[in-house]
Amino acid sequence: MESGVRKEDKPPPSSFNLPQLPPSVKPGPLRKIIMVASIAAGVQFGWALQLSLLTPYVQLLGIPHTWAAFIWLCGPISGMLVQPVVGYHSDRCTSRFGRRRPFIAAGAAFVTIAVFLIGYAADIGHLSGDSLTKTAKPRAIAVFVVGFWILDVANNMLQGPCRAFLADLSGTNQKKTRTSNAFFSFFMAVGNVLGYAAGSYTHLYKLFPFSRTKACDVYCANLKSCFFISIALLLTLTILALSYVREKPWSPEGSPGEGGDEEEEEEATGEAKESVPAPFFGEIFAALKNLQRPMWILLLVTCLNWVAWFPFLLFDTDWMGREVYGGDSSGSADQLKMYDRGVRAGALGLMLNSVVLGVTSLGVEALARGVGGVKRLWGIVNFVLAICLAMTILITKLAQSNRRYTTVNGGTHLLTPPPGIKAGALALFAVMGIPQAITYSIPFALASIFSNTSGAGQGLSLGVLNLSIVIPQMLVSVASGPWDALFGGGNPPAFVVGAVAAAVSGILAFTMLPSPTPDIPSNKRAVTAAFH
Repeated sequence: MESGVRKEDKPPPSSFNLPQLPPSVKPGPLRKIIMVASIAAGVQFGWALQLSLLTPYVQLLGIPHTWAAFIWLCGPISGMLVQPVVGYHSDRCTSRFGRRRPFIAAGAAFVTIAVFLIGYAADIGHLSGDSLTKTAKPRAIAVFVVGFWILDVANNMLQGPCRAFLADLSGTNQKKTRTSNAFFSFFMAVGNVLGYAAGSYTHLYKLFPFSRTKACDVYCANLKSCFFISIALLLTLTILALSYVREKPWSPEGSPGEGGDEEEEEEATGEAKESVPAPFFGEIFAALKNLQRPMWILLLVTCLNWVAWFPFLLFDTDWMGREVYGGDSSGSADQLKMYDRGVRAGALGLMLNSVVLGVTSLGVEALARGVGGVKRLWGIVNFVLAICLAMTILITKLAQSNRRYTTVNGGTHLLTPPPGIKAGALALFAVMGIPQAITYSIPFALASIFSNTSGAGQGLSLGVLNLSIVIPQMLVSVASGPWDALFGGGNPPAFVVGAVAAAVSGILAFTMLPSPTPDIPSNKRAVTAAFH
């Protein structure tokens, strides 16, 4: 069904509406988009360190296992609250430095503070009275928890405005919007590779001899050194991007950006005067209430997509150690050794995944053209994801049926799985980098495109989209354990749910997700919104 909406037929005032870039505004040059997108490498470097190094560090500080689950819930909780809040305020920021840059700079500063607290938690705890002879270090734990929560909040402060800044730089050009999000995905992959590489190098602390102290052993010192590099990378990229890419100040009386004639400016001013701001949470509820159908469908497809992704993202290395290698993190010494070998193999798989993710991100635009559009591309890769998650069951069964043992001095010892099974598992990690690249770019590009079409603020639109990511994460985190226990434990039951969710997400992407409107030449006075 198609509907034409002329420019003078303004939508009713809504808390979700802000003056947007007029169609005549030219998008920013590609070099500026790349500079802003490169900040993702610094952000993702820190995330990769969290995934690869923080769990053992948590155990080193003596944090009880029951508390650890609450600590890791910080990510989705902060994402659910912080990104919409930051998006809302960045849409309305009237700073002379621009709308997005102050929030990006503040996020980078808070990341620096958080990383310092995490890295020096053991030292601060010892100086505050923690005993080196006791397993639990309560003061160090308190410092770590505060730093960890600040880190997740700061990362969310960074990512939302970064993507909104990219949308601003892309203007109403849909190709530039897709390209900017593809570059963001690419630099996320670069950050992953650098983070996993730094985390796997056990002698990095030698570059910073002062990092090793009485309270901080070699592992702790290595983590601290990795975070030093993380801070340096993030601050360097942020300072370069924000110094090179400038924003014009925004005011409620006018439309942001350049270009546009007087009639457009008067119209934007009139819309701004008609819209009376409500309190923040009133704005959020009104935004959800006034979401147009394309955005609701996008949220649904994205939600199911992340229900599929999170079981694997949370338990991928555990699956390698437990199901593929046959180890057990709480078993005998032999089982623990095999589990550790499997986890290290999983870390190699994550490295391969990141490489494929980066390469695919650079080809998203070409892939979309090849299959007939971004919605078809997203639908296809969701089916690829479903097949990959289903293949984990096959690999698990093959590994179990080909389990090998050897006898040494009368004792039975577990051997690593056959080379073919290891290669198959690593290939699975690599192939999943393809749908992951699409997941990291296309939904955000579509949200920006639908935002331009509906007249919604970019920051708040992307913050609302983030709700469809963090809610599945919380759901999977809480429900996956009991669900797996119903089937005797292990990771495959959660992967099966993920495969079904990916398949349903693919079907909805093909059948219900609207196709974006074509780019409109700047000399046309009418704006047509067509969804099929």
